[in-house]
Amino acid sequence: MLLEISGVDVAYGDLPALRSVSLAVEDGEIVSVVGANGAGKTTLLRTISGLLRPRAGAVVFAGERLDRMACHAIVERGVVQVPEGRKIFPTLSVRENLELGSYTRKARRRRWDSLERVFTLFPILRERAQQRAGTLSGGEQQMLAIGRALMALPRLLMLDEPSLGLAPLVVREIFRIVGEISRDGTTIMLVEQNTRQALGLSRRGYVLENGCIVLVGTGAELLDNEHVKRAYLGI
Repeated sequence: MLLEISGVDVAYGDLPALRSVSLAVEDGEIVSVVGANGAGKTTLLRTISGLLRPRAGAVVFAGERLDRMACHAIVERGVVQVPEGRKIFPTLSVRENLELGSYTRKARRRRWDSLERVFTLFPILRERAQQRAGTLSGGEQQMLAIGRALMALPRLLMLDEPSLGLAPLVVREIFRIVGEISRDGTTIMLVEQNTRQALGLSRRGYVLENGCIVLVGTGAELLDNEHVKRAYLGI
């Protein structure tokens, strides 16, 4: 198992955000975590990334405890997050944004190969390489955020709401590329409100509600689940 989360509790002050959350991600698979706003999805990713510390439980990646490490050490081990809302550097060029993703020693050594990989996945970024990132469309900025994360050579790529605010055609393209990244060998953890797209792409999924995991199954099983249909698919 590449990532194992066991009995994790996280709180903001006295307000619980995650309660006894346990999940696992196998090497090479796509796993989705779906749920409504405020369910705790972003908190879960921030805990894995080391931005939040759990009150209880453990986060283990490739046999090492992440919940005891600094954020930069977690990235160096190959756990990389694409944050909700992209968080690009708008005044820097597309290429400068990408190069900032390759700051670890290993990633710096492979910077040029990684740039070529990103430009192959996202040809529009090659065309826009010298353009200020803040002038890109929303979809192009999302591609840039994913490309910047790939520059860090992730073993586990965590995507937080990659479809947020994007047109349906752009969403389909983003999910197509996520599938291609997975086929290239990168393990993916996908946090999404777009339940149908996320579970349709994923091998397995978890449903998070009010800080707790309430359902687990394959993507197909969850799409066919009556609670998921009523609560998230409008059926």
